[in-house]
Parts: sequence; structure tokens; C-alpha cells
Amino acid sequence: MNEIIKLVAEKTGISESVAKMAVELVISQLKDKLPEGISGHIDSLLDGKNSGDLSNSLGDLTDMLGGFFGKK
Repeated sequence: MNEIIKLVAEKTGISESVAKMAVELVISQLKDKLPEGISGHIDSLLDGKNSGDLSNSLGDLTDMLGGFFGKK
């Protein structure tokens, strides 16, 4: 998650502490709105439990979300 926080801080010009609050808020909202199975994948991704780099993990997650929304 630190990688995401740093990226948000860099891209927006806000401090890392404010970026952390923003990222945590977005993650919380996502987990509340998405089905349980996908929420678990978000946790694994953020905890670094997935193998591979962040971009591959995010690609896998977007593929799953695409399927969830009817896209293949």
C-alpha cells in the first residue's frame, strides 16, 4: 500500500499523510461496494501476498472486475 500512497502523493502534490488518508478512504469504499471475493483480492494485493509486481496484480484485479461488470 505504501507504493500506492507514494504514487498518489507524487501525482497530486499532497503530503504522504494526506495521501494515506485518501487511499484508505477509497479502499474502504471499494471493499464496502464490491463482492466479498473481490474484496479479499484487494486485501491480498495491498498486503503484498500476490506474487509478481504491482502492475501484474492490478491487471489481474481489473480483469476480474471487467468480468464482474460483464466485460471480457
